[in-house]
Amino acid sequence: MTTRIDTRFAELKSQGRAAFVTYVMAGDPDPATSLEIVKALPKSGADVIELGIPFTDPMADGPSIQAAGLRALKIGMTLKKTLELVRDFRKDDNVTPLVLMGYYNPIYIYGVDKFLADAKTAGVDGLIIVDLPPEEDDELCIPALKAGLNFIRLATPTTDDKRLPAVLANTSGFVYYVSIAGITGAAAADASAVGEAVARIKRHTRLPICVGFGIRTPEAARAIAEKADGSVVGTALVDALKNSLDAEGRATAKTVNAVAELTAALAQGVKGAQQAAE
Repeated sequence: MTTRIDTRFAELKSQGRAAFVTYVMAGDPDPATSLEIVKALPKSGADVIELGIPFTDPMADGPSIQAAGLRALKIGMTLKKTLELVRDFRKDDNVTPLVLMGYYNPIYIYGVDKFLADAKTAGVDGLIIVDLPPEEDDELCIPALKAGLNFIRLATPTTDDKRLPAVLANTSGFVYYVSIAGITGAAAADASAVGEAVARIKRHTRLPICVGFGIRTPEAARAIAEKADGSVVGTALVDALKNSLDAEGRATAKTVNAVAELTAALAQGVKGAQQAAE
């Protein structure tokens, strides 16, 4: 099985540079604007897109992404509509890897088999489901792999060498290293500590390792890209979107550009890491 994720990371490796991975919440601030934002991400330099599934109890997410999820839910966003957004995105872009990131409950309610079939048909490439540990692999991970989707696991600063083999056992696509012990957007990533962690994880796997949580600026994205196979930015993009909304929380003429411009600046930071390494 070769997915768009595998293809993209192979391309980037041949170019000698890290991936820039972006995260936005599906349906924030409304479905039409959300689709325009997702379409703008690859044009602005995103190599991989993570699309958040709105959920009422996002335990790993900080205030910014929680608020984004609530904005999306308020206007009626659902998992079914999230898959419709992916389907609409694929009408114009059949190469950019797209990963759904969220929690198991909405998928469980939707029905695992139906969800996997619909996700694959829509054009989803991988899943990051943060509340399913390796001990629950039979619930979704194994069926997802059989359906041809990458199942991307999180490793954290508290994932020691004893635990890593279990975490990596059925992981594919890439490993998502959470750079801080905490929620999204809570603190800045420490590039030197990240470098040590990435080196340790690489002793256990050949998969690319992307680092997220705590990366907000082009400089930080570049520093992480010099240590890892990819930099993941979410909260900063979600904040840029939020700051462009009107007093009622609705999209304005500035909304799509606000996200696209920050994406472009962050992408330049990541690409700068390649120049530093050459």
